[in-house]
Amino acid sequence: MRVAIAQLSTSADKAANLEKAIQYIAKAKSKGADFVIIPEFYMALATPKSGVLPVEVAEPLDGPFVSGLAQAARENEIYVVCGMYEPKADDQKRAYNTTVFINRSGELIHSYRKTHLYDAFSYKESDTIIPGDNQYKVVETEFGKIGLMVCYELRFPEIARQFALQGADVLFVPAGWVAGPMKEEHWQTLIRARAIENTMFVCGADLVGDIFSGRSLIVDPMGMTLASAGEEETLFFADIDLDRIRRVREKLPSVRDRKPEFYC
Repeated sequence: MRVAIAQLSTSADKAANLEKAIQYIAKAKSKGADFVIIPEFYMALATPKSGVLPVEVAEPLDGPFVSGLAQAARENEIYVVCGMYEPKADDQKRAYNTTVFINRSGELIHSYRKTHLYDAFSYKESDTIIPGDNQYKVVETEFGKIGLMVCYELRFPEIARQFALQGADVLFVPAGWVAGPMKEEHWQTLIRARAIENTMFVCGADLVGDIFSGRSLIVDPMGMTLASAGEEETLFFADIDLDRIRRVREKLPSVRDRKPEFYC
């Protein structure tokens, strides 16, 4: 399977953001990608400095933004993963931080509302975002089983382990990782850690521009970086050999060797 990461900047203009996403989806397909990952809340820039609140730009899952992505996925016959803001009828101040997973036929096969919110490093995501209460479940595709988690959730190894125990082959991590002292090192270290401890592939797709750090990367089950990016917009690729998981686990059977009876 071939994975593309679209490391992009975003803006308050949803229509412009959608058009750029459609262009990158087509570029990914032209290079043979089976999946393209677009970062967390790419739909619109709604940071404290932007003057835009997530609830002001939020759309339902059948709204124009997701519909546009679905059409592009169908026309290009490629899986699309992308972050957006989703409203809740009885909350006029906050929205969900949602990631959609669309298949090659343009069908929405999974949506995930971020559960662990970024209330850290003097930032408080919970002021404007509703925490999701959905379960962590793998998405089954013809290429393999995919787990989906978002940004700050990398800091909670229990989430990635849930996917490993469900037999996930690859973990997709859309992110809007905020730049700052040591933050970029944390981002890349945590991506590698989740890959190594679960012996799976991990693909981290981060935003660039504004307050975001970029440095997206794709890591194999031994923690080796297969492809990565810097601080600019780019589209990059990695070919993922799922048999690599079997070969690594023969040498490093850490998931098999767990002793859950000793864990709280």
